Amino acid sequence: MFGLGKPVTVISLGGSVIAPEGPDAPFIKAFTEAIKERMAAGKRFVIVTGGGRTARHYFQALQAIGNGNPEDGDWIGIYATHLNAQLVRLSFGELAHPQINTDPTKRMDWKSPVLIAGGWVPGRSTDYDAILLAKMYGAKNVVNVSNIDYVYTADPKKDPLAQPIPKISWADLIAMLPQEWSPSISAPFDPIAAREAKERNISVSIVNGSNLQNTLAAIDGQEFKGTVIQN
Repeated sequence: MFGLGKPVTVISLGGSVIAPEGPDAPFIKAFTEAIKERMAAGKRFVIVTGGGRTARHYFQALQAIGNGNPEDGDWIGIYATHLNAQLVRLSFGELAHPQINTDPTKRMDWKSPVLIAGGWVPGRSTDYDAILLAKMYGAKNVVNVSNIDYVYTADPKKDPLAQPIPKISWADLIAMLPQEWSPSISAPFDPIAAREAKERNISVSIVNGSNLQNTLAAIDGQEFKGTVIQN
């Protein structure tokens, strides 16, 4: 039942699509229903949720009250991912494993068709968590759903000449990224997670969640508008 024993599909669902300003209930409902259809065909999923603007708002509030401790700021962001994870988990009802995964290094015994995961520890992003979970559960690809269409040659918000990159190697992407990750960096993928994915030979599909049909094409392994990152 539910394809037990088969590799799972790992989705890194960005906070930018779960809660762009506040929780986007229509998106969450439509996304959940589409994933349920695939579960009915025997597929299993791990969905890792980001913190997005919710994390940012709480991080800014923490700084405004005078706490500039970077680790405390990280934890506030992690708890935001847990809140988003619980919302997504509850949207699946009894189809979801009743506990969210908050440690991608520990294998959970789950028989439900979907396991929802949130953030882990300071210094590690949900991109990184998704790569570790993909390796643990035998997935060769992670579908990264966010609010960008592609990886670009430069930040398109700052550079009007930035060009989309439909396909890029991990080595080339890593050369474009900062060396370290922090919750405040603006990058298409966590650089630490990128190095981990390269080492573990896991590919990542970058897709904009605002187009659900295109997102589902990426999830189904079909042709889609976005960027493929691989060795």
